[in-house]
Amino acid sequence: MKDRVCEFECNIDDMTAEELAFAAEQLMAHGARDVSMTPIQMKKGRPATMLTVMTSDEEDEKQRMAGLIFKYTTTIGIREVISERYILDRSEKTLDTPYGPVRVKEVSGYGVSRYKYEYEDLARIASERGISLAEARKLVEESGVK
Repeated sequence: MKDRVCEFECNIDDMTAEELAFAAEQLMAHGARDVSMTPIQMKKGRPATMLTVMTSDEEDEKQRMAGLIFKYTTTIGIREVISERYILDRSEKTLDTPYGPVRVKEVSGYGVSRYKYEYEDLARIASERGISLAEARKLVEESGVK
């Protein structure tokens, strides 16, 4: 399966790490599909961060997300890249385990099929039991719930 996405990019050299992290959190909370930050070097050797925000390629959504980037960062310009991407079919279900509900993301396509337990649910189990994330995953796997 394929879809189209818009990636907004901007180079920022005048925000603190905390401010950038807050901006990324806000963009995700407002519907960005993904937000990443890459350390870069700008003119005159200045360290900076390239902020990349993935969103829908629908014009209304692009306008909304661009406004949010301007609101939460100090950038004065945003580059737009439209990309096609290959994606796997996705579904989510919730397992009723002895440790409480655990969401599972399942993906398939192109001869691939795999699943992953939701981090927040595993983290909850690990915190409640005082165990590692890996041990929580093992408990869920061994519970026999499918």
